[in-house]
Amino acid sequence: MIGNKFLNNLYAYPDVDTSINQLLELLASNDPAFLESLTVPLEIAALDEAERHYLTIIFAIIDHQLQLSQIAVPNWIRDRAFCFDEPYFHSKRLGDFEKVKLQYTVPGPFKARQVYIDPDGLKRV
Repeated sequence: MIGNKFLNNLYAYPDVDTSINQLLELLASNDPAFLESLTVPLEIAALDEAERHYLTIIFAIIDHQLQLSQIAVPNWIRDRAFCFDEPYFHSKRLGDFEKVKLQYTVPGPFKARQVYIDPDGLKRV
């Protein structure tokens, strides 16, 4: 079980895209309670496979967005437990060329976890 109430609430959304949107709102507003909650490490051994999969995706986003905001990224978020063994492409509509392009162009936090999401799609309007 995800012990962090913010992360657990995000995980509970029935739709991952909606969950990511809500995460981006928390990050865009630099929500102090959310950022403070990230200072407390999760108990990795208590997570099931689905939770770890979800957290790997959002930790890539969190790591990237915190760096853009020049906020220190908690070390535990970069734990090797939150990395995929094989590339994960969030968009299911990507052709082979787009997949290869993403593998070379995504920022480091995404590459390190093998999470391939177009960072332009994460920008807030």
